[in-house]
Amino acid sequence: MSTMKKTHYDLCINGAGPVGATLACRLAAEGVRVLLIDRAPLPGMEDPSLDGRAYAIAEGSRQMLEAAGIWDNLPGVSQPIREIRVSDGRPHEAASPLFLHFGVEDAPEGMNFGWMVEARDLRVAINQTLGQYETLDVRAPDTGTFTFHPDHVSIRLASGSTVTAKLAIAAEGRRSPLREQARIGLTKIPYHQYGIVATIAHEKPHDGVALEHFLPEGPFARLPMPGTPEHPHRSAIVWAEGEGRAQRFHSLPHDVFAREIKARMGDEDLGAITPIGRRWIYPLSAQYAQTYIAPRLALVGDAAHGIHPIAGQGLNIGFRDVIALADLLIEAHSHRADPGSRDLLTRYQRRTRPGNMAMLAATDILERLFGNDNPILRRVRDLGIAGVHRFPRLRQAFVRRAMGV
Repeated sequence: MSTMKKTHYDLCINGAGPVGATLACRLAAEGVRVLLIDRAPLPGMEDPSLDGRAYAIAEGSRQMLEAAGIWDNLPGVSQPIREIRVSDGRPHEAASPLFLHFGVEDAPEGMNFGWMVEARDLRVAINQTLGQYETLDVRAPDTGTFTFHPDHVSIRLASGSTVTAKLAIAAEGRRSPLREQARIGLTKIPYHQYGIVATIAHEKPHDGVALEHFLPEGPFARLPMPGTPEHPHRSAIVWAEGEGRAQRFHSLPHDVFAREIKARMGDEDLGAITPIGRRWIYPLSAQYAQTYIAPRLALVGDAAHGIHPIAGQGLNIGFRDVIALADLLIEAHSHRADPGSRDLLTRYQRRTRPGNMAMLAATDILERLFGNDNPILRRVRDLGIAGVHRFPRLRQAFVRRAMGV
């Protein structure tokens, strides 16, 4: 990490979560002068008790993490996702015989659908990478007061100094202070659901297969994880339920919790199920900013959008913001152009917002279509799943979009 005390930067990123910190690394790898600010100390973010999630990293996101220098710093083994099975059913019942299966033949040659990475491992890799670049300054813990001018942004740091940048990037998450300061409107979509996140050990190997099982109360996903000496076969689960039911399931004893998990796996048989470690529970909602840009300001990641986890694409959409914005900023840097120009920001929004809104709409429709027990809708969606399964080119188009390649 640079120890230089600069007073002017090409840009300042507010928020050192996975999206903001990855963008900082990607830009600094190309010599862009970046200031990264976060109110929390970075080492504390590595505490596994803070976040029990595991991320499904799409191939396009993995390539970007590699270019940022982060991927090679991952401390643990990443689990490739080689196949995906999508099914529909009810708890404690066999899955519908109509299903959708994405196999190795649907992915571009030599590529996996994605990679499972534990949140803590990604954080450790990011923190290590942040220290590798001379043009990157990290101020954490610290906060900044941002004042926007026609040709620059002034940032007064709580630690005492005042610096300037050509562009501010809001990466502070769903409750973005910079978004609010810019008076950018926000639309929220409540789902009245909670997501239960846990890790399980199972008797039989998962073979790199991921399961998405749609149920009336919400989707259930089982995602393959790398094994450990103690638990050679592990998976992460993300399980959505209505508010009251989710709280009850979250607090069940281990043996009953394991039975309820098995009841939601449809026809998949991984043998005995054993919950390991602690469980987490999160409220589920979607939201989107009315615009991603304002004068000298760009929103990325959850500051711009948040979607239902039904397709496991939340972080990958944030990483697509990083890919699009980094490409534009690196190009501007190479031509010594203004990184905060209106033209650049407009191009960023055009590259990202339509696709992100389409993904938000798709996940919202999926949740509403599959999150009920209407027999007519059940039949329609099962036929839809089976229809996609029957057309290889349609499957491959879905896969390429989800992989970001």
